[in-house]
Amino acid sequence: MTSKPLLQALLGLISDLSLALPESERYRRLLNAMRRLLPCDAAALLRLDGEWLIPVAVDGLSEDTLGRRFRISEHPRFQALLSRTSPTRFPADSPLPDPYDGLISGRHDHLEVHDCLGCPLLINQQPWGLLTLDALDPARFDPIEPGTLEAFASLAAAIVTVEQHIARLADTVQLERERADGLLQASAPNQELIGRSPSMLALLDQVKLVGPSELTVLITGETGVGKELVAQALHKASSRAKKAMISLNCAALPDALVESELFGHVKGAFTGAVTDRRGKFELADGGTLFLDEVGELPLSVQAKLLRVLQTGQLQRLGSDREHRVNVRLIAATNRDLAAEVTAGRCRADFYHRLSVYPLRVPALRERNKDVLLLAGYFLEQNRSRLGVGGIRLDTDAQAALLAYAWPGNVRELEHLIGRSALTALGRLSSRPRILTLTRADLGLEPGLQQAAVMRLDAVTTERAETERTEVPAGDLRQAVDSLQRRMIEDCLRRHDNHWTAAARELGLDRANLSRLARRLGLR
Repeated sequence: MTSKPLLQALLGLISDLSLALPESERYRRLLNAMRRLLPCDAAALLRLDGEWLIPVAVDGLSEDTLGRRFRISEHPRFQALLSRTSPTRFPADSPLPDPYDGLISGRHDHLEVHDCLGCPLLINQQPWGLLTLDALDPARFDPIEPGTLEAFASLAAAIVTVEQHIARLADTVQLERERADGLLQASAPNQELIGRSPSMLALLDQVKLVGPSELTVLITGETGVGKELVAQALHKASSRAKKAMISLNCAALPDALVESELFGHVKGAFTGAVTDRRGKFELADGGTLFLDEVGELPLSVQAKLLRVLQTGQLQRLGSDREHRVNVRLIAATNRDLAAEVTAGRCRADFYHRLSVYPLRVPALRERNKDVLLLAGYFLEQNRSRLGVGGIRLDTDAQAALLAYAWPGNVRELEHLIGRSALTALGRLSSRPRILTLTRADLGLEPGLQQAAVMRLDAVTTERAETERTEVPAGDLRQAVDSLQRRMIEDCLRRHDNHWTAAARELGLDRANLSRLARRLGLR
C-alpha cells in the first residue's frame, strides 16, 4: 500500500471536517474512503453502548444491519477487537463466528466472511466503538500495511470527536439545564426509537425539543406505533430522568377503580379498602406520569384529573386531606380527542390541558424503509433467542415487508419476525448457521395486504359502531341493574360459570354475588 493514496484519502476526509455535514453523511464518507483505499466487501462503524455495539454507518452490508444491536457477550470477534488497542486480523479458518455472515449487500447466497480486520476507536483513551472491514476473499487484506488502518482509526476518532462537539454546541441550552453527571443518556437498545425516514427524524427532533421542557405532551397515533417508547424518550430527555416514570393504562381498568389508581385511597373508603394506598400521582411525585389510552377515562375522572393538573393538589378517596404533587404528565391515545370533545365523550378543557404539545407518531406504512431497519433489530433479537449464528431476509422477503400495509404497525412487525423465524427454523431438519427468511416464511403472500387493510377497516368500523352506542335513557335503577347483569354474565362466561372465580374477579364475596344474581334474575 503506497503512502500517496493514503495521504489523498486522509486529506479528503480532513477537508470534510470544515463542512456542515449531517452525522450519517460524515460517517458514510469515512467508510467510503476506507473501502476505496483498503479494498473490501464491507465496512462498518459501530458505537459502544454499555454491553451493546450499535451500527452508526455501514458500507457494503445489507440495510437492515443499521437496525441491529449486537450484544458483545454473544459475539466473540467483537470481544476480541475491544480487548486490544491495535488492529486485529482474524485467520480465514478462525472458529469464531462472524456477526456479518450472510449480511453482505447484494449477495443472495449464504456467503460467509473469510477475511476480517478491525480495530477499536479510542477517544480520550477510552473505547468509543469499532471500525471493521470484511472480505469474502481469505487473502484480501494481505497487502495492507500495519499502520494504514491505525491511521484511519485515528482519523475516525477525530471525526467522532468533531461530531460530538457539534452536537454539544447545538444543544447548549439543553445541556446547561441538565445535571453535571448527564441526565440524557443513550436509550438502551430495547427501548430505542429506530428509524431514519423523514417522518421519524422529524419526530425525534420534536422529542429532543420538548423533552427537556416541563410541558404536558399528548402523544397520538395508531395502535402499535410505539407511543410508550416516545414517552420513555421524553422522560429520559428531561430533568426528571433520575426519578421514576409511572405508567397507567387507562383502558385496562374498570371505571370504578380508575380514581383510586390515580389518586389513591384511605382505609375504609370503599369495600375492600383495608389499608391506605398511594395513587399513581403520588408515586410519580418529582418524576413523570404516563397515562396510556387517556381517551378512555370517564368524564367524572377527567374533571378531577384536570383539577390536579391545574393546582398540583389531590385528595385520596375517602380523605379530606390535600396532598401536593409535582408531576409532569405525558398522555397517549389512539383516539381523535377533538372529535371526542364534539361527541361529548371528552371535556374540552381537559383536552386543551392535555394537548399543550401534541406529538403524532407516524404509522409504519408512512415510514418507507424504516421497516427494514426495524426488521433487522427484531431479527437480531430473535437470533439471540433462537441460538443461531445469523438470521437474514432474502430479497423477496424484504420486498414483501416494504409492500405490506402494516395495520398493526411496529408491534405487528415484531410479532411477525418472531413467528416467522421460529417457523423457518422448525421446518429445517438441522440447525443452520445462517437462517434465511423468505416471503413464504413471513406469510406475506400477494393479496394479504388487501386483506390486512380490510381487517383494519372492519375493526375501525366495529369500534365506531360501539362508540355510537348511547347511554340508556330512563330509570337509573334499571340502567344500573342492566349494567350489573351484563358484567356478571360476561364474567361468568369468561370463567365457564365458575361462581367463585367470577366473584373473585368482581371483588365480591361469593355469597353476596349469589344474592345479587338472584335479585337480577340470573339464578
